[in-house]
Amino acid sequence: MSETLQQQTSRDMLSDFDDINEVTEHSVKRYLQKHPEFFIDHPELIEKLAIPHDQKGSVSLVELQGEQLRKKNRALSHKLNQLISIAKQNEEIYRVYADLNLQLLSCRFFSEVQDVLEDVMSKKLRMSAVTLKPFSGAHALPEIQRKLFIEKRFKKECFFFGRLSQHEQHLLFEDASVESVALMLLGDRGELGILAIGSRDAGHFNPDMDTLLITQLQQFLNILLPNLAGY
Repeated sequence: MSETLQQQTSRDMLSDFDDINEVTEHSVKRYLQKHPEFFIDHPELIEKLAIPHDQKGSVSLVELQGEQLRKKNRALSHKLNQLISIAKQNEEIYRVYADLNLQLLSCRFFSEVQDVLEDVMSKKLRMSAVTLKPFSGAHALPEIQRKLFIEKRFKKECFFFGRLSQHEQHLLFEDASVESVALMLLGDRGELGILAIGSRDAGHFNPDMDTLLITQLQQFLNILLPNLAGY
């Protein structure tokens, strides 16, 4: 019975080739791709195969497959650990923003909003600088500087993520150490001011980052700021 099966398998294999004298590496590869169960039907061939290996010399097909599976498992495990780490970081950031909103609700003056933002973001989010620049009032950003940022950094969006020129950094953060920034226009029409957050990490803020939480903060400030005394 076994001999008959082997003969049948051999005939099937030969039928896949137009001419047995023209068997090539490509045709063998094509056949094995069409018949992945071939080595299951012929397990004795597995032990006879020797696969070159850069570090171990020659290894069997079974050992090579086992090593490849272990590599894939290690890669999947590493990816899973990365996703878990990101999820934990996102949860921590979400909790910080939730606490920040509660603290902002207790603010009665514009200056208190600045203090709360700076305290929470520097201590809990490890930002190097936070500044809230209003467009009106005693501490308003000068008109020429306002136009500079709006025309250069807010052409299409009310957010900007990335790096600023030295001049722009100084206008917003003075002498603080800042390598990348998140900027947001405040107000339904961008009429209230700019919130600027700076990081020492040049790659921390980038154009591809998610804006969900920072959009929620912007919306919250848009409601809060106009009602504050002294704004």
